[in-house]
Amino acid sequence: MVRIVRALALSLATLPLAACATLGPSEQPVTVTGQITYRERIALPPTAQVEITLADVSLMDAPAKTIAQQRFTADGRQVPFAFSLTVDQRPLDPRHSYAVSARISDASGRLMFITDTRNSVAFDGRRAIDMGMLVLVKTN
Repeated sequence: MVRIVRALALSLATLPLAACATLGPSEQPVTVTGQITYRERIALPPTAQVEITLADVSLMDAPAKTIAQQRFTADGRQVPFAFSLTVDQRPLDPRHSYAVSARISDASGRLMFITDTRNSVAFDGRRAIDMGMLVLVKTN
């Protein structure tokens, strides 16, 4: 009888550890980081709005679905700007494509700079993904 009680107590004591061990990499949040810049030697106005977006870009004829987004005002700072997006991997579909885009607009919403290339993100089990430097282009 004592053996059964000890065995039961031991199994109950290790249950929380087993629950922690079952969390796979797909259940941990992922951080997508990087920096944005542009090549032109143009100072941003202090009221410039910066926006970085991670989106599901799988469907060609439909708008991209935003997964994570970071927005802030330049407040007199100049490029490069660092960004960090935290993503819950559970709702992500491994068959879909995901990409990071960035844009800078003035206080009235007029677009000044934007990414013009696809910056794909591969969610492959890593907890941190560094996108490096994303270069924006000037709009007319």
